[in-house]
Amino acid sequence: MRKWQLLAATVLGFGLATPAFADEDADTEAGAPASAHARAVETPGKSAGKAFSTGVAKGRDLLDTAISASVIDEADLPKLSVSSVAGIMQNIPGIRAETSDIDGFSSITVRGLPLSADGSKFLQLQEDGLPVLEFGDLHFASADQFIRADLSLSQVQAIRGGSASTFASNSPGGVVNFISRTGETEGGAVQLSSGLGYDLKRLDFTYGAPLGGGWRFHVGGFYRQGEGPRDIGYDGFRGGQVKLNVTKQFSGGYVRFYGKYLDDRQPNYSLYPVLLTGTNDAVKINDLPGNSVRGDVYESPLTASHLALDQENNRTTLDGRVGLRGINKAVGLEAQFEVGGFTISNRFRYADVSGEYNESIPMVTAPAAVLGAILGSPGGSFTYAGGPNAGNPFSPAALAAISIKINARLNKIDNVTNDLRASRVWATGGGKLTTTAGIYAASQSVDMYWNFANTLNDLAGNGRNNPLNLADAGGVPQSDAGVYAYGFGFGVPLAAYHTRYDLNYRILAPYGSLNYQIGKLAIGGSVRWDKGRVSGNILSASLMGPGSAIVDMNGDGDISEAETKVAILPLGQAANVDYDYDYLSYSAGVNYRISQPLSVFARYSRGGRANAERILGAGSLNPLTGKLTDPSTAYNPVKQAEGGVKFRQGGLTAYITGFWASTSERNYQIGADNSGQVVVIPINRTYSAKGIELEGEVREGPFALALGATWTDAKITKDRTDPALEGNRPRHIPKFSFQARPQVELDKVTFGAVVNGTTGSFAQDSNILRQPGYVLVSPFLQVRPVDRVQLSLNAFNVFNKLAVVQIASAVIPAGGLANAQVMNGRTVTAALRFSF
Repeated sequence: MRKWQLLAATVLGFGLATPAFADEDADTEAGAPASAHARAVETPGKSAGKAFSTGVAKGRDLLDTAISASVIDEADLPKLSVSSVAGIMQNIPGIRAETSDIDGFSSITVRGLPLSADGSKFLQLQEDGLPVLEFGDLHFASADQFIRADLSLSQVQAIRGGSASTFASNSPGGVVNFISRTGETEGGAVQLSSGLGYDLKRLDFTYGAPLGGGWRFHVGGFYRQGEGPRDIGYDGFRGGQVKLNVTKQFSGGYVRFYGKYLDDRQPNYSLYPVLLTGTNDAVKINDLPGNSVRGDVYESPLTASHLALDQENNRTTLDGRVGLRGINKAVGLEAQFEVGGFTISNRFRYADVSGEYNESIPMVTAPAAVLGAILGSPGGSFTYAGGPNAGNPFSPAALAAISIKINARLNKIDNVTNDLRASRVWATGGGKLTTTAGIYAASQSVDMYWNFANTLNDLAGNGRNNPLNLADAGGVPQSDAGVYAYGFGFGVPLAAYHTRYDLNYRILAPYGSLNYQIGKLAIGGSVRWDKGRVSGNILSASLMGPGSAIVDMNGDGDISEAETKVAILPLGQAANVDYDYDYLSYSAGVNYRISQPLSVFARYSRGGRANAERILGAGSLNPLTGKLTDPSTAYNPVKQAEGGVKFRQGGLTAYITGFWASTSERNYQIGADNSGQVVVIPINRTYSAKGIELEGEVREGPFALALGATWTDAKITKDRTDPALEGNRPRHIPKFSFQARPQVELDKVTFGAVVNGTTGSFAQDSNILRQPGYVLVSPFLQVRPVDRVQLSLNAFNVFNKLAVVQIASAVIPAGGLANAQVMNGRTVTAALRFSF
């Protein structure tokens, strides 16, 4: 890693990374304006002069390219009534984003590719043209935990399939690029926003300007603090970010310096206990007494802290109120210039990434008397272990739970990336031949420590769950201060998943493309060869060494029953990791411009996605040699085909694309059995999906309507672990989803609504329990009473509908108790913006 740090220090003497722009003669392929659907003619309030630069090679009109792409610009972003990057992506056709509008606990996929785990496995998240993390689905460290949306964001570009397979590593399904402002014109804004009916205050700012002599700059960011829209009893939101870039423009090119500091924490709106009634085909989700799945969080101030062992097996105290914390300190450069007719561009970034992940979820929920028997203490009793009733008996008829507490210390998730490419346009044979060659190099660190514990608590709700203690029928305590086991004390081995990773992934990927355009016809192809090296070590009893010990956790000199169940790391007995992989990606497409407003295209692509730490477990890794027992598990190939029609004339834009995708995957999926208990499922499958995407926009005078819809038919085509699942639809993939945004823009007022909807999907791959679909309506209002002042009101989910993200059960369990994750209920935010 030292050589990468040296490289970072050396390159910082020259500059930093942000996206390409049309006025810089950008090295892009799809040179479309920055409006929501790449209109050829700018409209009032839209961003000017920005080219589509994501996952492609050289700039030209989208109607002349064989790709499927979308753009949401800075004028439309505030209307979406969401703050998370996953929430923004819900408004892009073809992308499925499961989120509670929290950065860091989301599952994101594209075009029916499987949602086997959290994060974004097949879809890469980028910031200013480079990946946030090389792997978007690291356990407890997904890419969206380390990126934020604020007023410094200029636009969001998305490409689905197509050349994303060859112009970025580990992005076979597509790329979503969050692009920063760069100060082309002088101006800025300060915005104050506040929740109405809940506590969350936020300050955003942005300012940029030319400095003269070809120099310009931009600075922006935000800070927020408050409890948030759900009752948790403490400030779950606290933190912010600052971003700065400086650009030097010169004849034939530019150099840009970039810096970012992010330190932000949010509560984890994870699974919550509910009561399921009805049938598996038409389930009804009901709140438990005193609880609200839309308004509460399972963790409370009374249950947040507990004793644990750190990664050196020393006693420490963990606090779940830290929530999801993302720290990202990044610097870099981007440079572009002309040499002998070639356009040379280079993007570089070094990101010092760290943070913390905390989650508390019910493992088993039952009346206290029943739970005691399940835990091996029939006839036992519960008492309050904390809170205002500490020491008092707990009713045996009241609901209690044994919970899983997860703490992941993200010590070092650093990312170093460099992308160098050269392009040239040649006049030949009456047409234009565009050639591009490049080389991509990256280093991704994965240094993190996972700690698990089983705790006991009641279900008081309203952010006030209380810790409980259990004693057996003879009065012998089975827990300490609410902790039942310092590891897993029920259901799975004590030290399961208690792990320390210290890994490094090196990637080198040369790539190239050819595109020939003559008259109305454009034909192109690209190829990429990814070669990776993985090294490091893992401390885990599942691989080698002891995993449990007797430890006096509270230091009182006595050993309790809970202190006989302590998970430890096998220090000094690390499993080795040392293997290589490589795979080839390619993409070819053809586009025919039938007439000025109409074109058709087709494309076939094959890409790959290297697997990160998820495959490094017992049975898949030789702990002595560090090699994979099956080298084919190192990456998953993805094949895709697409074809479509694009139309754009006057105020009407319509893109219709048919797609097919197939992938094989070996992974571990966190699911749930028929009782609703969390289980880890090894998968070895092949998936396929086909469907149709629609994206369109109509503009007539002050009225505009943006539309998006996706129909997907996905299935498990082969399951080598459980053949009974073959032919089933992958969990959480709906048949149909849509987005709509009607609006009216007048001189002083803009109003409209964002409508997001989806049909139902299956809770698990067994295809028994159906999760209900939903339609959410989120109106917005912007009023400009005087020049440079704007008052706005956003109401997410204004009708307070129950929108299910996931149900953690394969069927309605006996008794109906299960866990579910849902989107926020009605959440109203008011903002005052002053522009200057």
